[in-house]
Amino acid sequence: MGGATRGALQRNLPPLLGFALAVLVVASLVLLDRTDPPDLVRVEHASVVVTDREGAILRAFETLDGAWRLPTTVADVDPRYLLLLKAYEDRRFEEHGGVDVPALLRAGGQWVSHGHIVSGASTLTMQAARLLEPEPRSIAAKLHQIFRALQLEERLDKAQILRIYLTLAPFGGNLEGVRAASLAYFGKEPQHLTLGEAALLVALPQSPERLRPDRHPEAARAARAKVLERLRDHGVISASDAQEAMAEPLPQARLAFPFRAPHLSQELAAKAAPGGVIFTTIDGRLQCALETLARREAERFDDGADLAVVVVENRSRAVLAYLGSADFLGRSGQIDLARAKRSPGSALKPFIYGFAFDDRAIHPASMIDDEPVRFGDYAPRNFDREFQGTVSVRVALQQSLNVPAVQLLDRVGPVRFVADLRAAGAGIGFRRLVGTPSLPVALGGLGIDLADLTMLYAAFPNGGSAEPLGVTPTAASAPVRLMGPAAAWYVTDILRGSPLPPGFAQALGLKRARDVGFKTGTSYGYRDAWAVGFSPDYTVGVWVGRADGSPRPGHVGRNTSTPILLKVFDLLPPDNRAFGSPPPDAVVASSSTDLPPSLRHFTRESLAPARSGGIEPPRILFPPDGAVVEWRGEDAARGGLPLKAEGGAKPLAWVVNGAPLAATSLAGNGLWQPDGEGFARIAVVDAQGRSAEVRVRVVTQR
Repeated sequence: MGGATRGALQRNLPPLLGFALAVLVVASLVLLDRTDPPDLVRVEHASVVVTDREGAILRAFETLDGAWRLPTTVADVDPRYLLLLKAYEDRRFEEHGGVDVPALLRAGGQWVSHGHIVSGASTLTMQAARLLEPEPRSIAAKLHQIFRALQLEERLDKAQILRIYLTLAPFGGNLEGVRAASLAYFGKEPQHLTLGEAALLVALPQSPERLRPDRHPEAARAARAKVLERLRDHGVISASDAQEAMAEPLPQARLAFPFRAPHLSQELAAKAAPGGVIFTTIDGRLQCALETLARREAERFDDGADLAVVVVENRSRAVLAYLGSADFLGRSGQIDLARAKRSPGSALKPFIYGFAFDDRAIHPASMIDDEPVRFGDYAPRNFDREFQGTVSVRVALQQSLNVPAVQLLDRVGPVRFVADLRAAGAGIGFRRLVGTPSLPVALGGLGIDLADLTMLYAAFPNGGSAEPLGVTPTAASAPVRLMGPAAAWYVTDILRGSPLPPGFAQALGLKRARDVGFKTGTSYGYRDAWAVGFSPDYTVGVWVGRADGSPRPGHVGRNTSTPILLKVFDLLPPDNRAFGSPPPDAVVASSSTDLPPSLRHFTRESLAPARSGGIEPPRILFPPDGAVVEWRGEDAARGGLPLKAEGGAKPLAWVVNGAPLAATSLAGNGLWQPDGEGFARIAVVDAQGRSAEVRVRVVTQR
């Protein structure tokens, strides 16, 4: 019995040991697979790419290790290239699980019989594994690649595995991936390869330095022919197609990568993770045309001046083109001048008038005095040192007269003016670290950049609502009411009649090719020349000056920036809509006599006691300025929140956020029903056009 048992154990021991060994090997492999997964860091740490709205590259950036490694997927390349690649490198790619066993056995047998490698057996999956973790060629390295290939096939689908190869395959120098190679050698995306180009890109990774077409053209030509001949012999391509592809010329040099909107691209790339692809709202064709125009215009400047341009689509507030300087590689070209805070000169005057229109203090047909006047120790004068006397508000804005603008800012209030611009999203800066905004703000006594100024101007064709500009296709932000639709329409109507610069005068009876309203500005000392304009569909901002802020005597917005502005508009598609009709609450009047008495002639309050019969200007008693007001249910039941004022020539009219309230009592009291929570501007206007204003915050009781 004992002998029989021992015999049985001896007979069964080898199979048991084999089974145990197999289980141990499988368990070890499973454990190794879980504890040592494939490292995908290299493919993820690709170049950051910034694209236009169609997906075309604006600018790409080298990786930290200095490679052009552009992220590439199957969808990014020509299907014919993929067909050639699989047919030449791995015909059973779609069937095997990472290792082509018949090919591996064949290659092993040839190696044993010949003493050297006759044919390779690396699948595309094994090559992807080697590209992820480069290591010197050896038997151990090959076994490691096989193991990694099995891991990749377990975790990824075939398209994801191809993505690794398409992104990391070497093509000579610091070019990695088929997209980088296609752009560098052919100047186009790999979606549009010819047969000869595709064959060359299949051949190059075999020996990328030895076969570089820009350095070793004959070797590259022979390698391409080898690919085409093998695929012809296997029936993948026809003999005639192969012959035609062999006759295609080879690239003779590496081309530069796309380099559009460099300032914007650099700003966006700085915030992106490695391998990130950033889609922007930029129109690539428009950006290219704008950069060509800017270089041509900059050549006209003989004093080292530069320019910046921002183009915005009005409805979406999307930035269609962005120019930070005319030459990014120039002496100071890397300064983003579209984001440099400079004095706007008179470019903010339309907003002063818009706020005054919103307060019902003036009308475009109102008369206003342009004559010597002092505000304490401040005595503004016009650019030409002359005065025009009494003119209409329309003429005062179109001719950019200084005294009327300062008078209106005195009425609007410089603190409120700056606060409202900031609330709309504009970054306003002052040289002084202390103090509050004062009347010189009307003539450029602050700092603002071109992008923010263009953003503000886009409010005019959008009914007075401002909204942050978008450079990426993100969700739209909530608009901020800068002024009411009537006020925005008044300003738009006036600026559509702005005088054209020399050389652009319109002949009598002819219409402009595009209906554009615009305003210019020139900072103190001729340092900055501005022109910002809008059509129904687009808003364009232009700045011209020196990057160091030094003066340019004789260069003003009208003769320097406005011609460029109009040329930029010529690059844009035709507008799909026209400027709208006057809003319902706008007053259409051709002369001051058509206006109510209080709007016929604007006069500073300090100069108008006789017209008000000695009555003090109106003053708001409730709500007080800066108050937080609760909106409760019982207030709604009583008809609204009470508004109280004293003084002023009766009757008094209440205006909330630019919209007049219903008739009020002769005592000047009113009722207001807020639309909801948020900030509100409440103004009261007397019969002589004098006004007072407070800003409050409304909260609902919970």
